[in-house]
Amino acid sequence: MSMGSISPDAEGAAPEVYDGRPLAAALYLIATPIGAARDITLHALDLLRAADVLLAEDTRSLRHLMEIHGVALRGRTVLACHDHNESGLLPRVLGFLRAGQSVVYASEAGTPLVSDPGFDLARGVIGAGLQVISAPGPSAVLCALTVAGLPSDRFMFAGFPPAQGSARIRFLQELAPVPATLILYESPRRIHQSLADCVTALGGTRQAALCRELTKRHEEVIRGTLAEISASIEDRELKGEIALVIDRATKEAASETDVTAALERALETMRVKDAANMVAEAFDLPRRDVYQMALGLAKK
Repeated sequence: MSMGSISPDAEGAAPEVYDGRPLAAALYLIATPIGAARDITLHALDLLRAADVLLAEDTRSLRHLMEIHGVALRGRTVLACHDHNESGLLPRVLGFLRAGQSVVYASEAGTPLVSDPGFDLARGVIGAGLQVISAPGPSAVLCALTVAGLPSDRFMFAGFPPAQGSARIRFLQELAPVPATLILYESPRRIHQSLADCVTALGGTRQAALCRELTKRHEEVIRGTLAEISASIEDRELKGEIALVIDRATKEAASETDVTAALERALETMRVKDAANMVAEAFDLPRRDVYQMALGLAKK
């Protein structure tokens, strides 16, 4: 069921077609294309045309996007706003807003705040009692969810897993029992190890989809179990942005093969007790039984 519908006549609503009037003083968060430049919304283009001040995670990318769509800069202030300066830029942004100016913020690709900068900025503006408005649009999270072929009625976006191996295992272990489809981002250079760790922590038979370069020329979606996907890319060097969508946890009994494989993987970097505890929790099995299996594998 839809959460709402378009209400062009609602009080305070923006006009359906930009009519050249100045924007109200507010911070406008706009989503930008994750690949195809034409995926930007008409609303976002209107805001780029009308805003007094433009903020961008990458000013060159924003200028290029504006050029593609014929949006003139007209000498307006364009400021870089990224992870390293976002908090420090807040007082200046508050100054713009209090002076009655409108400010647009665009992350480099996708929706601000979703594994992109913008949180400190938005929270600071809200904390100052000023208005934050979103112009929704492209998001790799939702794009991946729609093409994965996995349940979409309940999902959890977990961002990037930790880069360090043991921390990544713990991170995935915490996600293992979540009864919702999981969506992760990962870099091409870590995807092979991350998939192996997913097999360890979540079980090799869980269904998944590796979504790469979504909306771009070399878009690819690899579907199968975690073990099958891991094996299929074993000898490949992947490139581009990757979203990994993983089916929700189920109460199905784990096979002995899956438990053994998970223990063998865990024992490569963990003590017997720690490996047994992690695998027992991931598969919802008695710790004592898994510990005995781990002891037997450690003696081989």
